[in-house]
Amino acid sequence: MREKSYLILVLGLTALFLLSPDAYGRSAAFKENIYDPGILKPQDSVLKVKVGDRAPDFTLQAVSGEKVSLSHYLGKKNVILSFVPAAWTPVCSDQWPGYNIVKNIFDQHNAVLLGITVDNIPTLFAWTKQMVPGGAKLWFPVLSDFWPHGAVADKYGVLRSGGVSERALFVIDKNGIIRYIDVHDINKRPPLEVIVKEIEKLEK
Repeated sequence: MREKSYLILVLGLTALFLLSPDAYGRSAAFKENIYDPGILKPQDSVLKVKVGDRAPDFTLQAVSGEKVSLSHYLGKKNVILSFVPAAWTPVCSDQWPGYNIVKNIFDQHNAVLLGITVDNIPTLFAWTKQMVPGGAKLWFPVLSDFWPHGAVADKYGVLRSGGVSERALFVIDKNGIIRYIDVHDINKRPPLEVIVKEIEKLEK
């Protein structure tokens, strides 16, 4: 029964993602501004944390102007860290808008997403403003790991030799413990259904 329910969830999410006008962000609408880095080495870093470790704390500035600390959510919410390599690149410009269409699932499981890149605030402001159609905004904080450059990505072991971060996901429970890690092929978008499944595990 559980496997059947998961299959239905996967099929539903896939259909929703493919049919939604938000599924691929606005990369088609502002494609002339998107820089294509070509095919990159799938992974170019060595993890410094593992499942079961306490997640290293950090404080970063958000595009909104506030400072966000991981420790703020301790005992309150499950946290998913989404590191993406760089603003204005194709896969990154598609990945984050996809999380907008499953916000209710994060809410149902008392989880928050924190988006992190090594870009500076002005760059992230312009990029995220154009990312979602119709003037809508990403529902989650977008954080700048610009200075000291890539310090948080380096702390987790996902800073690549070229200075950008890996495309990586860390699922952290309310106690601050890492429960899932996916350092994904940088050239591909992590499947939405996988992160949904991992979020659901936290509340069991």
